[in-house]
Amino acid sequence: MPQEETKLRDGRIVRSESPLNLEMPFSTLDSFITPTKSFYVRTHFPVPAIDRDAWWLHVEGEVEKTFAIDYEELITLESVTASVTLECAGNNRSFLEPKVKGVQWHLGAVSTAEWTGVRLSTLLDRASPKPNACEVILEGADCGMLEDPKSPPGELTFARSIPLEKARRDVLLAYKMNGEDLPPEHGFPVRAIVPGWYAMASVKWLRRIIVTDRPFTGYYQTIDYAYWDKRDDIAELKPLTEIQVKAEIARPAEDEIVPAKSSVCVRGGAWACDAEITKVELSTDGGATWCDTKLLGESKLNAWRFWEFDWQTPSQPGKQTLIARATDSLGRTQPVMRDPDRGTYMINHLLPIEVEVK
Repeated sequence: MPQEETKLRDGRIVRSESPLNLEMPFSTLDSFITPTKSFYVRTHFPVPAIDRDAWWLHVEGEVEKTFAIDYEELITLESVTASVTLECAGNNRSFLEPKVKGVQWHLGAVSTAEWTGVRLSTLLDRASPKPNACEVILEGADCGMLEDPKSPPGELTFARSIPLEKARRDVLLAYKMNGEDLPPEHGFPVRAIVPGWYAMASVKWLRRIIVTDRPFTGYYQTIDYAYWDKRDDIAELKPLTEIQVKAEIARPAEDEIVPAKSSVCVRGGAWACDAEITKVELSTDGGATWCDTKLLGESKLNAWRFWEFDWQTPSQPGKQTLIARATDSLGRTQPVMRDPDRGTYMINHLLPIEVEVK
């Protein structure tokens, strides 16, 4: 592994100490549900210390009835449990050339957990959004100062919005992760889970839900976590939303040595938004030829699907380039080349992994 990937904390790669950003080594992928201690961590500011007994969630804005709910009442409401894959919008950023700013995630800013919580729609129904309502802003308790000259002066709080329709459809207010209370770094006591969307939408440390009648234009909605959408000669900044279809190779890992003239099991995961993974292909010769892999387990919406392929390695030693390519049930497949309008986000073009046959 490259030198910067050698510092570990609890088995995860330390991408930064402050704010805390930890990556799951993707080569360790071996279970559909990622153990909580292995789940990647993404923070923008220091992890807030929250007293569960003093915590309140406020629901306000363009609603008929504003109210606040505490933790004890929240957990008495009807709960649901869902397996959802979260992926950082900057996952795979270290593959970009030339190098760009931002956390240098490799393959492992993605994990899957079993989330238990209350449907956001339950609270929205109680508040009764007004007819002109169109978006729901999710505000966390994490805040701090930014060095970005484009950021507003003073302290900034992390907040993102989602369309009211999406908020009603499948968004969870989760208070358990893999059957246990959320750890502080994963949003204790309550976080949003927005299935199928990049994880910046799954706001942690929730404290306010604000229904609004106009598009939210906060910093993390329009300046950061946004991309250029070009139509003819006009370019418009749009917020990142849906996860793009992608397959990644877990093993063999990059630069791993594999034996010549033998059978090597190539394994990995693939995921997409609101669709099933229907095919993962593997090339062992840098994209010249492709073979179908075997999909494992059962398909679950907005959760990854594992796959594997028995590779008969060449008899001659040398470098081999492995590439995985996913296709989903909506016919979307990974692009060969990077779209520069996506900036440092939504990285789902084909990612070559080089191994050495010896």
